[in-house]
Amino acid sequence: MAEIADILKKIVQQRSVRLTAARAEQTFTEPPGYAEVQTPANNRFLGALSERRGQAVIAEVKMGSPSLGSLVDRIEPLRQARMYANNGAAALSVVVEPDFFHGSYELLAACTEASGLPSIAKDFIVDPLQIQWARRAGASAVLLIAALYTRQELLQYARLARNHGLVPLIETHDLDDLAKLDEGAWELVGVNNRDLRTFRVDIANSQTLMPSFPAGAIKVSESGIHSREDLELLRGFGFDAYLIGEALLLAEDPATKLHEFCG
Repeated sequence: MAEIADILKKIVQQRSVRLTAARAEQTFTEPPGYAEVQTPANNRFLGALSERRGQAVIAEVKMGSPSLGSLVDRIEPLRQARMYANNGAAALSVVVEPDFFHGSYELLAACTEASGLPSIAKDFIVDPLQIQWARRAGASAVLLIAALYTRQELLQYARLARNHGLVPLIETHDLDDLAKLDEGAWELVGVNNRDLRTFRVDIANSQTLMPSFPAGAIKVSESGIHSREDLELLRGFGFDAYLIGEALLLAEDPATKLHEFCG
């Protein structure tokens, strides 16, 4: 794995501990409605973003974070997921990491089924088992955080995801991350405006990295998007889709807020 630090390092270390135990116990049960195998040509997540290119909102369910603390008592995840589907979201993101974000793959399966939207599993992937879990939970896409991997590891995980019918969203934060994408073809590439090493957010990071994006990839801006004005600014930079979580999860009227983002 590539060298990482601070909060991100703690998350990955704990994820590795859980994965070691999971491999020994194999406790994950396959949910009902196991998704049919997809290919890049018919991948629902990729298709949903392509259809609304420039306006596509990926709306997120997460039950907490290191910066927010627990949202378990505030968010009704299935209701939130259905609301996203009914108010213009193109796709669904579900954070599944359990210790710092209070998620699970069972949560992903339930939210995907409740919403009917194509979904992405957001995890800190350090083991191929997590890609199998995402597949079994009905996801159409999986997040790969470039900072976690060497260039070769990133290529291997992306290939494994595709072999499971999942489109990989490659999350970058800086030019070192983007330099790992100089080989291969990439369907989805994102910029996380939040530095996972410190959790500081700067939406200008998307503008800085845009000129270095791989040609042809659908471009996703993630984190720090709080208004329609933010979305239009990013669209002007050339972004195609916007992953929005906290602005929707913390809004007094999430449905109205989502309508604002979707125009």
